[in-house]
Amino acid sequence: MAVMYPELAGKVAVVTGAGRPTGLGAAIARRLAAEGVRVVVHDLGRTGGDLAPTHGVGTTAEMEQVVAGLRSLGTEATAFAADMLVEAEVEALIGHAVTSFGRLDILINNAGVGYLFGPLLEMSQAHWDTTLGVNLRGAFFALKHAARQMVRQGSGDEWGAGRIVSIGSRASKSASALTAAYASSKHGLVGLTRAAAVELGPARINVNAVCPNHVTTGLGAWQNDYMAAARGQSVDDYLAAMRSRIPLGRLGQQADTANACAFLCSAQANYITGEAMNVSGGEEYH
Repeated sequence: MAVMYPELAGKVAVVTGAGRPTGLGAAIARRLAAEGVRVVVHDLGRTGGDLAPTHGVGTTAEMEQVVAGLRSLGTEATAFAADMLVEAEVEALIGHAVTSFGRLDILINNAGVGYLFGPLLEMSQAHWDTTLGVNLRGAFFALKHAARQMVRQGSGDEWGAGRIVSIGSRASKSASALTAAYASSKHGLVGLTRAAAVELGPARINVNAVCPNHVTTGLGAWQNDYMAAARGQSVDDYLAAMRSRIPLGRLGQQADTANACAFLCSAQANYITGEAMNVSGGEEYH
């Protein structure tokens, strides 16, 4: 891919939840790396039971695989495992970026739990707390400590002091059955984005969210199986129904979201903050 945003060369980004090679976070990391951004790849680093399954969490080995791919693109990259539920570990993640590369310019708040679905009346506290904890509380921890570092660095040039992009969802705008905790967390993420944009604007930190519709990553394939079975449909019929709701007639792709993130991190987006950008082929438009 040709460089589109030369001002990003040499910037430093932390991309949370980027440890699965086929995941959305890894795709975003690769898109930024193509612009010359130096990247810290984050994930939990270990699986464990239904709260951290193999289809939802990147292991240390997978994180290193993503890092190797980024380095093959000619950029510097490193991996750091941290639990988004533990503030001290998230703070250490931000510190690792500064220790490794001397600064932090971009945070992509991508880590999330999109696999603890189920009927509202049967949802356990553990599933609710884990979903809200990672998707909203963890995003707050990352935003807080990334912004502290960006404020310490100052604005530097016309680009500003930093960029924070949180990955929301169509569920940030519209809810569906079996996703009560997920939709609540993603709605909350938009509120966090808006509040942070107002507060951090004077420091010249742009804060936005990207809200994609369904993307069939590895986790997305699991979601297809789960939701199709819950509706008594075949996966093909479930996906056909989804495509019928999308004006552009296709499902979302990783590149759609990754390109939106790169744009919001670029100088072309200097005057954009507090937005929750839909990347949904027209399925969501408010």
